[in-house]
Amino acid sequence: MSADAPSNQFPSPSPVTSSFTAPGALVAHVEAVLDAELPPIVAAGHPVLRHPAQDFAGQLDDELLGRLISTMRRVMHAAPGVGLAAPQIGIPLRIAVLEDQGVQDEAIAAARLRTPLPFTVIINPRYEADGDAVDAFYEGCLSVPGYQAVVERHRSIKATYLQPNGITVTAGFEGWPARIVQHETDHLNGQLYLDRAILRSLTANEEHGRWAQPTIDEARRGLDF
Repeated sequence: MSADAPSNQFPSPSPVTSSFTAPGALVAHVEAVLDAELPPIVAAGHPVLRHPAQDFAGQLDDELLGRLISTMRRVMHAAPGVGLAAPQIGIPLRIAVLEDQGVQDEAIAAARLRTPLPFTVIINPRYEADGDAVDAFYEGCLSVPGYQAVVERHRSIKATYLQPNGITVTAGFEGWPARIVQHETDHLNGQLYLDRAILRSLTANEEHGRWAQPTIDEARRGLDF
């Protein structure tokens, strides 16, 4: 992991959604969302999931940003999930939280390179592939409940993002942690995993047990994709 020199200056904000152009409107919206003990997760079909989120540029003070991050972590855990983007609770800011304890099944962990990912906050993230290798696995989304589909993603990436303290970090991610970063960054760009999925692989959760092997080989044969 490498870190640039500390900075308290965030980039200038990108244009906001028309709903939040008035001064203080975004802050008021965030405060209203956080008034709920556990804000609901926004489902596919809501426009906040289909528009690029605004860059975070200090619109929230440290106290409100900390509350937002803490709330997002609680929502992610309660779902349960391994990542959550701010638009998924209706807040159009480029902020996501990630955390994965990994899995006990050694075969699955090895096939999917599913190593634990400690709690991480990524603000204004961007990433690029680190090598040509790609992996295809089933993936789900808290905003698209009830289904999973196979998505091909870069096996290794280099991601650059801001930490909540304003320090810019560039870090490498591999395997399942890289998949989580890519999935959540897609959310911040207005994309859902279904936009990248092999749609013939789409599987209801009730049927997914038959394809829950470490790899997708059986699913490829059974669903012909």
